[in-house]
Amino acid sequence: MESRIKRGNLLRGRGEGKTYTKCLGKHEHRLVAEEKLGRPLRKGEVVHHIDGDYKNNDPNNLMILPSQREHVKLHSVHKEVIL
Repeated sequence: MESRIKRGNLLRGRGEGKTYTKCLGKHEHRLVAEEKLGRPLRKGEVVHHIDGDYKNNDPNNLMILPSQREHVKLHSVHKEVIL
């Protein structure tokens, strides 16, 4: 499992080679989310793929969260439901 340090936190990669499609220097899912909102994403806002498929950038599959903290909470709740 790949590990790296970012801002003092250890992040472990899933080894999936996950990459996001970029367009005009931005990740495609962020551009789609901005179009859906009708405004640029604010600093700290995170785009979540509802179905877990990071390649599915359909506007109905994207949820905008106010922070990474809320994104982590969402994944924690989802993990508990699965268990």
